[in-house]
Amino acid sequence: MLKYLNGYDTNLQAQVQTLIEEKKLGEYLLSRYKEVHSYTSDKSLYAYVMELKNEYIKSSSPIAKVLYDTKIRDVNAALGTHTFVSRVQGGKLKAKNEIRISHIFKNVPEPFLKMIVTHELAHLKVKEHNKAFYKLCKHIEPQYHQLEFDLRLYLTYKALYDNADIFPRVDTKAYLI
Repeated sequence: MLKYLNGYDTNLQAQVQTLIEEKKLGEYLLSRYKEVHSYTSDKSLYAYVMELKNEYIKSSSPIAKVLYDTKIRDVNAALGTHTFVSRVQGGKLKAKNEIRISHIFKNVPEPFLKMIVTHELAHLKVKEHNKAFYKLCKHIEPQYHQLEFDLRLYLTYKALYDNADIFPRVDTKAYLI
């Protein structure tokens, strides 16, 4: 039941289990995150990603494409992907970076989207998940680790309640289960 929290301390997992048993996991998430972001189109997502890139890692490789990808369905495998595509055009080798974010992040609070985007942007500079990678993630988003944990709580909630959404858009109500 806590597959998204496997790498975390057992005491922390026990606290989450208590929230689940008391049906307070949704309440906890809503107390920290109030509403979903407004970057729902590929165009607005691209602008959002480029704003973060230009603020924190200007000197990194350019990004050719950013989009929400409906093919990223298995959130156990990936929440987003960064790909580096090389093609031969004429006598030259052309390379471009693409970032694809799972479509489930169209309807989440902005901090969750920022955490995923931060992760994928960090891959522009550091390919491996190592100390340098996580240091860069924390440079872009100082609350990176807390956001990753809370995102895992959200994924746990969705798994428990058949992909139920709990975060309201502006002027709508959240429905807790």
